[in-house]
Amino acid sequence: MASRFQAAPLAASPVYPNAIAWSEENLIAVACGHLVIILNPALPQNPALSYGSRGLITVPTCNPYPIGLVKSEDLLAECLLPTALCRDRRPYVRSISWSPLGLASNGGCLLAVCTTEGRVKLYGQPYSEFCAEWVEVMDLSDKLYDYLVKSNVWEPEMPDSECYHEQTTELGCTSDHANFVPNSISKKERKRGRDQVPNGMGLSVAASNSEKPHAGRSSYAKMKGGKLKAIDCESDKRKRKFPEACSLPRITANQYASRSAMLSLIAVAWSPLLCFSSKTSSASENTPPHKFSIIAVGGKSGSISLWRIDAPQSYSVEHSQMPATMMLVGFIQAHDSWVTAINLAVLGSNSNPQVLLASGSSDGSVKIWSSNSEKLLDTSDYNDPPFFLLKEVISSNNPPVSVLSLQIPVQILERVLLAVGKGSGSFEIWTCDISSCKFSKAGLSDRHECIVTGLAWAFEGCLYSCGQDNYVHCWLLRGNSLCEVPFPSNTPGLTSSTDLPDTFLSCLGLAVSPGNLAIAMVRNVDGDLLDPMYEARTFKAVVEFFWIGGQQWDPLSNTSLELANESFFGFSEKELAYWESSILWSLKKIENSKKPQVMWDSIAALLAFKKLIPEYVNHILAKWLSITYLGSHMNLSVDEILMRISINFPKVTSRLLHLLNIICRCLVLSELNSDEINRELDLREPTRTMVKGQSLWMELLFRSEKELRQRLVSLSFYAILVKTASQPGYWYPIGVAQMEQWVELNCDHIKDQLKVLTEGLWKQRRLSSVDVEEQCSYCSASVPFNSPEIASCRGLEQNHKLARCAVSMQVCPVKPLWFCKCCSRQISKLAPEALFTMARYPQDFKSLMDSSCLLEKMSKPLCPFCGILLQRLQPDFLLSASPV
Repeated sequence: MASRFQAAPLAASPVYPNAIAWSEENLIAVACGHLVIILNPALPQNPALSYGSRGLITVPTCNPYPIGLVKSEDLLAECLLPTALCRDRRPYVRSISWSPLGLASNGGCLLAVCTTEGRVKLYGQPYSEFCAEWVEVMDLSDKLYDYLVKSNVWEPEMPDSECYHEQTTELGCTSDHANFVPNSISKKERKRGRDQVPNGMGLSVAASNSEKPHAGRSSYAKMKGGKLKAIDCESDKRKRKFPEACSLPRITANQYASRSAMLSLIAVAWSPLLCFSSKTSSASENTPPHKFSIIAVGGKSGSISLWRIDAPQSYSVEHSQMPATMMLVGFIQAHDSWVTAINLAVLGSNSNPQVLLASGSSDGSVKIWSSNSEKLLDTSDYNDPPFFLLKEVISSNNPPVSVLSLQIPVQILERVLLAVGKGSGSFEIWTCDISSCKFSKAGLSDRHECIVTGLAWAFEGCLYSCGQDNYVHCWLLRGNSLCEVPFPSNTPGLTSSTDLPDTFLSCLGLAVSPGNLAIAMVRNVDGDLLDPMYEARTFKAVVEFFWIGGQQWDPLSNTSLELANESFFGFSEKELAYWESSILWSLKKIENSKKPQVMWDSIAALLAFKKLIPEYVNHILAKWLSITYLGSHMNLSVDEILMRISINFPKVTSRLLHLLNIICRCLVLSELNSDEINRELDLREPTRTMVKGQSLWMELLFRSEKELRQRLVSLSFYAILVKTASQPGYWYPIGVAQMEQWVELNCDHIKDQLKVLTEGLWKQRRLSSVDVEEQCSYCSASVPFNSPEIASCRGLEQNHKLARCAVSMQVCPVKPLWFCKCCSRQISKLAPEALFTMARYPQDFKSLMDSSCLLEKMSKPLCPFCGILLQRLQPDFLLSASPV
């Protein structure tokens, strides 16, 4: 296997499969026992060693739900044995899943965490300074409990006459990995548990009449020496944590086990972001598209609850008290046993998406479900679920399912790839043609000797699998055949410089980067082989990062590497050809404006090759630029292509301009910091330290950002002319006076369409009463407009240098602002979403007057010049995402 290029130690060990997840904003979450550790792959090392920053989620111990009372003689019923025998006092993380981009209040991702207590909670990134603990946004289990209590889903309680004069008691918990009985509890455990209720569902017991308490006083039993002891509810310290026992319903043991199973959640998964048009949602024509995601939660009862999480109406960089909107969509009785794995994917266009749900059970059955688009927005009838069964892929009476992975290939949209990992160590590959609903088994492998703990698709038909036996394999699917291919032998850049042990015991999950050029896998460390004084106390597990860009997956039919037939620093020509194909495939995937723009792995790989083989990086850039901007691959040098492509900027999409700006700043001009680049772009004076060839890239960056600036100003003027200020739900610009001043300063270099819009503004005389000059935030002196980037006040004692908003060009206020990690610009007013989806500069803005959703209010926190996700500027020792 290839050498890792970096690694990160963990202070706790994962316990359950699929323990690592990679988000769309380039953050990694690892479920480590009672903790969830969140790290940035750009700086993944231990913060205690001053190598990076991390986030943390500490799983809290929750009070059990009061679901009912049972008789004391029913404690030994078979259905209650898991509850009566459990003594786990600290919950572990069982399942984690990242939401799509845009559901958090800051525009990022939410993390769903499912624990062994059966609780599912949503967490978001902290906003307070010097805080690493993530914030709980919502408790999904509480909402599920409220619904079950208010609805008629539970079976009716026992009549009160059957439980009359019975003493009510409470004890116990439910879990599936404890196996010792109450009488075998040690003295230390009994002493620890005197004032603490175990985790899980509260098992309420009705005691015999011989231990009846005094009349008029309710009491419950407490564990002491393995026996039940009646305790007065009014005098016990825990009476505030539980409702009075006499108010709980009387139920049988089977009813208690059924209710407990409904609340015992095991697996959780998010769907991609969905965008339904107004026609689909049966709303008015002027209503913007509905954007949301579906979160599916499976439990021990075999049912899957479906919840709709709506995207926020607006995003904020300084307020975190914006609760997520969650609605219950319905239930699916998917299996007869535990739902152990769930995965979702979206098929089709965003205007009419089809959501596919794959579910696996402990009885070995696997089913594929398809959604009804209209019912995803209708929450009036929970008995009519929005998903219907498409196919039972694998029947029951098979080894339990541990992990699932769905993929929709880019080239064949009607084809679905499903990978099913099992507890026996084998996994199966299934292909499905959705148009004909035809399923076929493409492959079966039993290379893993233990449970399959991770499955992840990459590229087109490339699958990575890992197991608890500590082995990781790569598989290639071609047609209906599955074959194993070796890992790339070489890796760009240096291997991990962190001195970490390699004594691994098991692999409990792997995840693929957003660009499909790297994988991260988490492994438990064998503590018996470590130094008990130092390593055994610090290292419990390790997250390893491997490059997979050189993986053999493409037949190389479209690859033409024009380099010498020799090795470069250990890389053969074939390996470099695979890397070229992978990087071009990743860049092509990001060209779609509907995909999150995360280029960390692409830029990091190219930077590593730039240090080793600079001509190889120039070859890849020349090929990508010629295909993207000139329409075909030409045998031209990079300098010749750079001098030709700028004339095509008005004809390309905004996403392509964003990609070009990121490559210019983070790859070609990586030796210069963002402030130096911004100053040179503002003054138009090349620096003396610029090496040969960088001046052409600087000129290209200037023209690209100027094209984006004109599009932004044109949209702002267009919003004024169509009077969207009086229409609720639409984006409306600020700083129009500064934009008009910028047009006057660049009147010789702007497009005719923008001049027409400017004349229209003057005809309406909207700027006649607007003062162009602003006041300084520090001394109240006037601030003239001389540049869209920086400003300087006219103070008598001192001229303060101020930053301008990259969108409105107004002086930024003194408060937390949006910050771009690529260009280091600050933003106080978000740009309209139409800027990021614009296919080209419009020839005639009058033709856009009928587009009601062109300037909708739902603006994403994206940089207008880089297109990446904006965030709050934080110190280096706090966790923040690195899209580039």
